[in-house]
Amino acid sequence: MFESAKAVNKVAKTNFRTVDEYIAAQPMAAQTKLQRVRATIHKALPEAEETISYQMPAYKQRGKIVLYFAGWKEHYSLYPAGQRFVDVFGDELALCTLSKGTLRFSLSEPVPVRLIKQIAQFRAKEAAERASSRPTNKTNT
Repeated sequence: MFESAKAVNKVAKTNFRTVDEYIAAQPMAAQTKLQRVRATIHKALPEAEETISYQMPAYKQRGKIVLYFAGWKEHYSLYPAGQRFVDVFGDELALCTLSKGTLRFSLSEPVPVRLIKQIAQFRAKEAAERASSRPTNKTNT
């Protein structure tokens, strides 16, 4: 427990300004995978703005973050994820572990490009649906 808390503190103290900086700071084994994940998200969401949020790469559409990714010693992750992912992607999620809002992918496996593309597009669609269902504060005068 002490080591993982130490690792979290190390990341929290880092102030990444770009996704390039973030990826360069990750374990060497993760860097190639993260570049592939990044390229896949860019292809899936060409209009998205790439940023750093909570010290992780994130992608915004219409000002709202739709997807994050992060690298770790033995896996990389996509956030947020939930029960709707299981409902929509079902057996395709056998390639990863889903827990507490996180999809974890092993660094020892090939990057599931098709699945990550679908996940990115799914999250963007969810965000757009939430935005369009919110009432506006405009009043008719």
